[in-house]
Amino acid sequence: MIAKPLSTPAFPAGPVPSPARDLEPAKLGILLFIAIEIMFFAGLISAFLVFRLGPAQWPPAGQPRLPLEVTAVNTLVLLLSGFSVQWSWKSLRAGKTTAFLRGLGLTFLLGAAFLAVQGGEWIRMLHFGLTAQSNIFGGFFYALVGLHGLHATGGLLALLWVGRKALKGGYNAGNSLGVDLCRTYWFFVVGLWPLLFVLVYG
Repeated sequence: MIAKPLSTPAFPAGPVPSPARDLEPAKLGILLFIAIEIMFFAGLISAFLVFRLGPAQWPPAGQPRLPLEVTAVNTLVLLLSGFSVQWSWKSLRAGKTTAFLRGLGLTFLLGAAFLAVQGGEWIRMLHFGLTAQSNIFGGFFYALVGLHGLHATGGLLALLWVGRKALKGGYNAGNSLGVDLCRTYWFFVVGLWPLLFVLVYG
């Protein structure tokens, strides 16, 4: 009786492909950064609520009225920028380069308009006597609103960087990492503001 040779498992020819990564390191990094920022703002908001919901009058007597109407319209401007950055990203993924660039430019213009109006209102508040040193109300106002403005400025710089590279053809449907990161961060800037608006101006 002749023994049959043991069968060996078949392996594909050539190198074995490595499994695809579900989350790239850069995307994980931006998500971790945003998580840290959310915790930071959560701490500020918690401290703010302790004073706002406390027994003392809030805001303190004699403080200038916050520009509620102008800021409400400005909030809509920022929210529109969230839709435009999403439109830009979808256009890139669909291979529509012109629409991608237009959406990116529109997002920058809307964000810059929001920041310019906010800056003008902050200057008016300073002229009316509301400063970060005037009282706890002024301190929280400039801490929460000002820090958001700082993050919005960072987002605008990121949009400029992405736009500059996009004009040189640096992105396409298969290479959109920079746009993905910028879009994710801008969503954080846009999504945080309505909460701050309700808490500070409401």
